[in-house]
Amino acid sequence: MTRSCVRHAARRRSTPRCGVCGRQDATCLPLRRFPLDAAIIFSDILVVPQALGMEVVMVPGKGPTFPEPLKEVEDLLKLRQKVDVTAELGYVFQAITLTRHSLEGKVPLIGFSGAPWTLMSYMVEGGGSTTMAKAKSWLYRHPEASHRLLRLLTDVVTDYLVGQVAAGAQALQLFESHAGHLGPEQFQEFALPYIRDIARDVKSKLKAEALSLVPMIVFAKDAHYALRDLAQAGYEVVGLDWTIQPQEARAQVGKGVTLQGNLDPCALYAPKEKIGELVKKMLENFGTQRYIANLGHGLYPDMNPEHVGAFVEAVHAHSRHINKHG
Repeated sequence: MTRSCVRHAARRRSTPRCGVCGRQDATCLPLRRFPLDAAIIFSDILVVPQALGMEVVMVPGKGPTFPEPLKEVEDLLKLRQKVDVTAELGYVFQAITLTRHSLEGKVPLIGFSGAPWTLMSYMVEGGGSTTMAKAKSWLYRHPEASHRLLRLLTDVVTDYLVGQVAAGAQALQLFESHAGHLGPEQFQEFALPYIRDIARDVKSKLKAEALSLVPMIVFAKDAHYALRDLAQAGYEVVGLDWTIQPQEARAQVGKGVTLQGNLDPCALYAPKEKIGELVKKMLENFGTQRYIANLGHGLYPDMNPEHVGAFVEAVHAHSRHINKHG
């Protein structure tokens, strides 16, 4: 929730690499206003392509943009093949450590990264896209090169997530935000294997470095066809967008995985009373066990912070009522 703080949404779009203290402040600010249960570090998924040597600029009204996207297979040679994540992304790790101290144990701190396919799509498209046609054309025209790029991204993301835990992150979330642009077969070939590898390799490296294992969350937007596979991919939590019924999701993943989600973010445009009703229905459908209440995606810049507060308060109030009365 805190990563999408409304007051900072516009600033985030114009600041590709805000300073360490800026990240700490932006992460902690929502906690001063809302009784949230966790904080997620204020950052951006595109710091990983930056670490590979690509330039990212924030264009007003357009968002993150790559002035020189990947156009041909030969462009892969421009990327760093070995990335020292401490050297390239140490500012994120510093922000995590500073934020962890600032939180003083009041709530856990979540680290995160974009997943390989989502990062690849940005790198090829040069920014956001409604079709991801350029990136998907790579999968069909250059499957071997696509796998090389996805493997490179997987290795960097793995080290990046391990570094976040070493810096103080107490949980990790992987965002496959563009999963819905892939069909089931493409997801099985170009997304799911790398999602699995990240969970396996992060846990293996944490053990090797004598670091504590932390819960891992995977969120693959619009990938309902893959929920069973995601539930078996090595993550403790599977995030859901708002386009699937709670009962259907639970039937697919079983009882051994925690679900997170999935209120439509646009529901926060409703009156506060309606927000409370929608939250009550959501909690009744999911139940309060092996479930984390959340939105089904991020907030939008024009949302009223008071309605965000109404959502948080409704979650707490209805959760207490359900747990008390069964």
